[in-house]
Amino acid sequence: MIEYSMQQPENALGNPAPESIDDKQFHQLGAHLLESIELALESADDALDLDLDVERQGGNVINIRFRDRSVIVVNTQPPLHEIWVAAKCGGFHYRWAGTTSNPIWLDTKTGRELLSDLSEFASAQAGKPIAIMLKK
Repeated sequence: MIEYSMQQPENALGNPAPESIDDKQFHQLGAHLLESIELALESADDALDLDLDVERQGGNVINIRFRDRSVIVVNTQPPLHEIWVAAKCGGFHYRWAGTTSNPIWLDTKTGRELLSDLSEFASAQAGKPIAIMLKK
């Protein structure tokens, strides 16, 4: 006997299979992600006196400058539907792996989640714990 399920398949992290997105959705999701990153970092800077300089460049790039002059760059790559991050510890490419109700970007090599990684990278470069989350 063969059984069929109406549930969405899950990925390795137990999350529902990603919804495919078109170019317009990628731009919307990417803009929301970048705005969330900016707001989280500005809030952390105010609370922790990190002396961060968060600068938007060309609409799809964020440069995060730290007190020690190190930089993290976050940018969208529309043709690939990816988010790229360059930090002291290396360069990373994150691909959409979520749903509109549960947005997730996962590293193409490690499978690690973007905002978790970015929080870790920023914390290491700032010398203080920083949590970066999507704004509601």
